[in-house]
Amino acid sequence: MIEPGDRVLLVGNNRKYFVRAGPGQLSTDLGMIDLGVLPGATPGTMVASHKGNEFAIKIPRSADFFEHARRSGAPMLPKDIGLVIACTGMNKKDDVLDAGTGSGIAAIYFGGVSGTVTSYEHRPDFAKLAASNIEDAGLDNVRVVAADFLAAEGEYDVVHLDMTLTGEHVQHAERLIRPGGYLACYTPFLEHMFVVMDSMEGLFPEITAYELIERVMTRTKRGTRPSTSVCHSGYITVARK
Repeated sequence: MIEPGDRVLLVGNNRKYFVRAGPGQLSTDLGMIDLGVLPGATPGTMVASHKGNEFAIKIPRSADFFEHARRSGAPMLPKDIGLVIACTGMNKKDDVLDAGTGSGIAAIYFGGVSGTVTSYEHRPDFAKLAASNIEDAGLDNVRVVAADFLAAEGEYDVVHLDMTLTGEHVQHAERLIRPGGYLACYTPFLEHMFVVMDSMEGLFPEITAYELIERVMTRTKRGTRPSTSVCHSGYITVARK
């Protein structure tokens, strides 16, 4: 059942609206929608605008937060986050440290599959926004720390870094990882990837770097082909301790 203040999706008529359940109305080109009817409703229930257009209530998932949540910059793409999860074997037994929180999108994905997530963001304004997005996602196993990653302490099964990296960051990450755990570093440029790989040498016995490529298919009456949008997004380097 949907509670007051919950984030929900209203889907229908080739539209998606990311709204908060509770008092107020949403003005759309398809009519006014009373958000006050959402608390107490269940997913799948239909609500109608004053013009009679109907929308299905859906509970947002991680991919919806990537699409609709407020952003402080460009977050990692879902395919890139998915590779981190797959290559590290991230699961409910894991304590995860995420650094370079940004909007909190990666932390939301990680929170859905891991035991705990502690996410470090050195900019207080970004940390505040990320904490708000994570609260909207209903994740009580994810916390945001407004501090530099180099101040992080504790032991973790997976450390994920998405920021400008130096050898000091890699060395600090290695000290935080439990034996058998993983470090995954996202870098947008080859030069940054080289810094990461060089810093990992001698610290980790297993190191693998991946280029992140995705091709979206476009289908028309003429035929099907890859989209012309850019398919490369960056690199992820994964090391196991």
